[in-house]
Amino acid sequence: MQTLHVALGERSYPIHIGPGLLGQPDLLSPYIRGRQVMLVTNETVAPLYLNKVKASLSAFQVDTVVLPDGEVYKTLDTVNLIFDQLLEKRHNRTTTLIALGGGVIGDMVGFAAATYQRGVDFIQIPTTLLAQVDSSVGGKTGVNHTLGKNMIGAFHQPRCVLADTTVLKTLPTRELSAGIAEVIKYGLICDQSFFAWLQMHTKDLLACDDTALGYAIKRSCLAKAEVVAEDEREGGIRAILNLGHTFGHAIETHEGYGNWLHGEAVAVGMLMAVDLSIRLGWLDASELEVLRRLLEQAKLPVTSPTDMMPEDFLKYMAVDKKVVDGSLRLVLLEAVGKAIVTSDFSHDALLATLKSI
Repeated sequence: MQTLHVALGERSYPIHIGPGLLGQPDLLSPYIRGRQVMLVTNETVAPLYLNKVKASLSAFQVDTVVLPDGEVYKTLDTVNLIFDQLLEKRHNRTTTLIALGGGVIGDMVGFAAATYQRGVDFIQIPTTLLAQVDSSVGGKTGVNHTLGKNMIGAFHQPRCVLADTTVLKTLPTRELSAGIAEVIKYGLICDQSFFAWLQMHTKDLLACDDTALGYAIKRSCLAKAEVVAEDEREGGIRAILNLGHTFGHAIETHEGYGNWLHGEAVAVGMLMAVDLSIRLGWLDASELEVLRRLLEQAKLPVTSPTDMMPEDFLKYMAVDKKVVDGSLRLVLLEAVGKAIVTSDFSHDALLATLKSI
């Protein structure tokens, strides 16, 4: 096991990474302050891991909620199912919510914890690669709206994150690939040597090699932890973590939540960001093909949906969270390993990128 720390003063917390971590009570109990625990998972994960995690919490009063699985259920109505159980089981302000699942479960449970009785503790146990390298770390929580992804939410840091790499062996290849997209993102925005490593080891990640997975998760979490520690509430540098996301969220919203996985949409979004960076003269044209080959190797899409026109992208991007006073800001690359947030691009260049990818 490797342990990293997100340095946020009194809200600092550990990220435990390694195989076989589920079911070890000593990794969870130090971060549960009261006697009550609400363990929340979904219909896919529950048969695999719910009983194992619940057994490790025998010293506590443990209640459970099993939610439907899928991005389409990431709504306020679904979060209400968590609130229903918290109230029916009379959970008080010292309760701890535990999110056992992928990014959808983590985001909803975190949002429920941020708002139940104005804020209670929660723990992340991510069961997908995407959640382990990205969404479980940093305290972003929330739900989707029909007009935009993740537009309703709160910043609320977990007490700890437990990333068991063994559970990734039960992931479908498509889900694993979606997680690799977020791993690639970290190489592009702030770690050129890691990006080079990924070009040599993506096949190992797809094969669920424990050593490769542990290394990729550690490098990704280190990068995110450093950025979050510097800018917890995305007032500045933290926005670079959204490379490809403005384009990607447009795809997810247009296609219907869940039809494109988040990582699949981000993969295409990163290609668009690189293409636009090239048009602005910041990257060499060859970088687009390097990224395209890497995404293809990871079994990720490299073109936008065939039913999506440039005007569709522009419509959804206009309501993105990074729009400030009517000005769209995008995360682009001055170099591989060096991201910036900027609105310094022409409409014509953006339109050309949307048409080309």
